[in-house]
Amino acid sequence: MLYPQNSADKLGFTEIKELIKAHCLSVMGQQLVDKIQVMNHFDQIQKFLSQAHEFKNILLNDAALPIQHFFDIKTLANKARVEGAFLTEEEFFQIQASLSTVFAVIGYFNEREGQYPNLEALFEHLPIERSILKKIDAVIDQKGKIRPNASRDLLEITTSIAKAEQEARRKIDQIFKSATANGWTADGSLTVRDGRLCIPVLAENKRKLKGFIHDESSSGQTVYIEPEEVFTLNNRVRDLEFERRREIVKILTALTDELRPYVPLLLSYHGLLTKLDFVRAKALFAIDIEAEMPGLVNEARVKLINARHPLLFLSFKKEQKTVVPLNVQIDDGTRVVVVSGPNAGGKSVCMKTVGLLQMMVQAGLLIPAADNSVMGVFKQLFVDIGDDQSIESDLSTYSAHLSKMKYFVEQANGKTMILIDEFGTGTDPQFGGPIAEAVLEALNHKKVRGMVTTHYSNLKIFASNAEGLENASMLFDNVEMRPMYILEVGKPGSSYAFEIAQKIGLPQNVLNLAKNKIGASQKKVDTLLVDLEREKKEIIDSRLQLDKQQRRVDILLKENEQLKNYLEENQKALIREAKQQAKNIILDANKLVENTISEIKSSQADKEKTRNLRENLNKELQKNTIVQEKPKQVAPEDDEIKPGDWVKLTDSDTTGQVMELVKDNVIIAIGDLRTVVKKKRVQRVSKKEIPKEIRKSYNTSTSDAANFSPEIDVRGMRGEEALYAIEKVLDRAIMMGYNTLKVLHGKGDGILRKLIREYLRKYEQVSHMEDEHPDRGGAGITYVYLR
Repeated sequence: MLYPQNSADKLGFTEIKELIKAHCLSVMGQQLVDKIQVMNHFDQIQKFLSQAHEFKNILLNDAALPIQHFFDIKTLANKARVEGAFLTEEEFFQIQASLSTVFAVIGYFNEREGQYPNLEALFEHLPIERSILKKIDAVIDQKGKIRPNASRDLLEITTSIAKAEQEARRKIDQIFKSATANGWTADGSLTVRDGRLCIPVLAENKRKLKGFIHDESSSGQTVYIEPEEVFTLNNRVRDLEFERRREIVKILTALTDELRPYVPLLLSYHGLLTKLDFVRAKALFAIDIEAEMPGLVNEARVKLINARHPLLFLSFKKEQKTVVPLNVQIDDGTRVVVVSGPNAGGKSVCMKTVGLLQMMVQAGLLIPAADNSVMGVFKQLFVDIGDDQSIESDLSTYSAHLSKMKYFVEQANGKTMILIDEFGTGTDPQFGGPIAEAVLEALNHKKVRGMVTTHYSNLKIFASNAEGLENASMLFDNVEMRPMYILEVGKPGSSYAFEIAQKIGLPQNVLNLAKNKIGASQKKVDTLLVDLEREKKEIIDSRLQLDKQQRRVDILLKENEQLKNYLEENQKALIREAKQQAKNIILDANKLVENTISEIKSSQADKEKTRNLRENLNKELQKNTIVQEKPKQVAPEDDEIKPGDWVKLTDSDTTGQVMELVKDNVIIAIGDLRTVVKKKRVQRVSKKEIPKEIRKSYNTSTSDAANFSPEIDVRGMRGEEALYAIEKVLDRAIMMGYNTLKVLHGKGDGILRKLIREYLRKYEQVSHMEDEHPDRGGAGITYVYLR
């Protein structure tokens, strides 16, 4: 139940119906759209929503439904119902085309049995009576004309007409040639007058040719004569045509009599076509507004996720703008949301969005919101929006509001949704505020659901203390002094009256005078709200900064762990290799000693032989002796370290490559890490002393830097994921001295774009940002200019 009756107009539901009607193919479908009403029967709503959802899936993801012709079969069936009446050729053709569409549609769904159950229910148990088509096809051809052989008599008449016409033509051609040869005719050829073929004859020769004069030229010099012999033949043709017409009426009457028993079935086919046209129009409109089917529950609650006002969405779509999505929940815990905030901040649009989407769902229409939204079913929808003052009823604006409040309080219950805009306005705020608070308290006792908008502080305070009521505010950027159109549930909002007045340019002395006139408590409340808003923004900024630092710490810990594992693994491998080499040396030494002793014994200590064997033993000993290298000299202080040099930390064995010199500090690249140390803590080393594996990894890093592009695509990423990816690219761009960074984030609803820009403004290295040229992406791409 809607109250008042013009609620559909107030919320924009009437405009929605007009937009759906524009997609209908038939007048019958448009008539069904006019009958759309808000329902409260759960199963019925679920069925209508499912039908629209399934048809939308067909339009987007399946082969085209064979819908070609929509005619008003109902009117034709009712005409055929009357005894003695007959349908015309055109009317039989309309039935023929419509039935072909019906049978094709039924065949389409039979091929996909079970895939679209709710649409299949539209023609459940509806038979395909092809005998109707056969009867019509035997009489009417594909162009909608009666077939020449529809009956034996018609065929004979048609043949006789053709022969008579042919004979008349042959005869008049002979006479025309003879008259031309005698010079009786005027310049020209045979012509038609009064539907009869005539010969143009000069006026002075009209007595020379027997026949009937049908017309003469404007000058009177030419007369148009139908020859006497042809006149008789043409009369014969005319008589045969009358006879043919009578035979056609006889055939059509007989066909109508055959069709009469099928009238109830024709009416059923008409109903199917009408419903298909209706559901198709709803599905096409759903595609226009990017609507989805929400979850439906048989409870009085609402959970809207990323919802958009459909009319505002279509308007912004033409202007290539995006609508800020709405997220709100109304349930047992939060029954009534009290929305406050600045003027032109979007409070009314927010409330109308909730009301309009609720009406659309209960009318069986898909809504522009995420498919994980949940919509309930309300028995009543009470709306108080706009000015309903009435001269005839002697009602002022405030009286009209009070009349509605009286009805709300008396008739509302736990399954009622209320929508009240600018609650309590229209009279002295000193009295309007308490009355509004009392009405809100009475409605809350009845456990109604809904949303109200207000500027009254007493209602904000009442909502913060009353169970079931929840404050909410439309966010406002108090730095740039502009509304953000984002609903935040949990706290009231300031009206920002003085801030907006100051931005508009109201003189400061007037503002000061106004501030002195308001009460101290009121000023304190409003100031507190503004401060809360500012503090919350600071907290959010701090949290983002902490998240950024935490991510950096996590990265460093991960890289440190990887480096540690790498060193441990290499150390183990080196020790294994050293042990194996030592083992091999010992085995070789034992063999050499044993062989030497054996040969000395066999040579019986021959001096020359013994000396040679001792030299061989010394050579093998020197081959496996480690030569102690001299310590490397530290590079002299006057040997300047330059970018690109390899250096080693003096207090460890860590080596790296110099990236940049900053005063007394050196920026060193150690793998993928960058560190800053004092010059006195490093010493330059030769490139040859650096292992090839390490130099190769640095060359790879250098190659990566050469291939680095200051451009990133974050479309499809979540907010935090996108910020993390942009941060890494931004750091590299700053380090490599790039002047710009290109971020592709897409248009969508503009949420990701806004989040990215607010995040990048915190970098002091960022100079400014701007959109790409409209021809190359527009608001879907942000150019970041670096200092």
